[in-house]
Amino acid sequence: MKIIVRAPNWIGDSILAIPAAYSLSRNFPQAQIWIAAKEWVKDLFSSHDFIKGTIPLPDIDSFKNLRDSAQKIKRFHFDIGVLLTNSFSSAFLFYLGKIPERWGYSTDGRKVLLTRGVALKKGENCSHQLNYYLDLISGLGLKTSPPKISLPVTQEEKGEAKELLLSLNVDLKKPLIILNPGASYGPSKRWHAENYAELAILLQDRKKAEILITGSKGESELVESIASLMTKKPFNLTGKTNLRLLAGLISNTDLFITNDSGPMHIANALKIPIIAIFGPTSPSFTGPFQQPAAVIKKDVPCWPCRYRECPFDHRCMISIDPEEVFEACQEFL
Repeated sequence: MKIIVRAPNWIGDSILAIPAAYSLSRNFPQAQIWIAAKEWVKDLFSSHDFIKGTIPLPDIDSFKNLRDSAQKIKRFHFDIGVLLTNSFSSAFLFYLGKIPERWGYSTDGRKVLLTRGVALKKGENCSHQLNYYLDLISGLGLKTSPPKISLPVTQEEKGEAKELLLSLNVDLKKPLIILNPGASYGPSKRWHAENYAELAILLQDRKKAEILITGSKGESELVESIASLMTKKPFNLTGKTNLRLLAGLISNTDLFITNDSGPMHIANALKIPIIAIFGPTSPSFTGPFQQPAAVIKKDVPCWPCRYRECPFDHRCMISIDPEEVFEACQEFL
């Protein structure tokens, strides 16, 4: 038997979906488990031994792309397709790929395309996103494995990351702290650059820490603005890592300081201590799922919201003081 799982499109969601995919492998121990995922998240699944392989998917921005992806999937002769995405197009992809059994939530008007549809539970949006994926598995009448996340990193990957750190002249005898100041969702989820800079200076002065900043290529300007406010410049790897190298770097760090973002969940899966700075979003829904982690969030009248860019004064973020975050850091250093 061959089962294909359509993974979510976001880095954090893909990490949180791994327990659901693992549960499928436990329910069907003789089956091959394959992952269909966007190019930018597929490498998150490459190190799990219960996953046979991955099928990269392009953006479905035309019927030709949809048809070509369906033909690629059709060649594998999958028996079951499990959709951890909610869109109509993802269900249509599996339908066109001639997968006889198509399972998923009955959302986005796609019930007609599913052979087994699961209705959303009342209050589903109040549960953590990881449980949202596991609830689909239980809703299909299958057993779920204990909810926990992990991301295997090979010794070679850890060694490659360490060699990179040494090539940058990072002093590994000192505490190594990674700042992740970006958030692909939008500026509303980002603690301000001057606050990150002030926190980094506190960590350098009081903890003699080495500061490394990571992020996507599109976040280079943000990181440069942080670095410009620091006398001792941080090590800047923005736009210079892929997901596997990023995981290797995080596995070598002592503390990961981040907004609500995909890399936050990578660090959490690696069981690296996290300081998670939350603004408009809810930690109970998208926060670190397991320890060690500390969440810093302020209660404001307009919380929660779904704005990508705050139309007001961004009070949920500006009210978080760097000294407060530094005190939280001390618990892990």
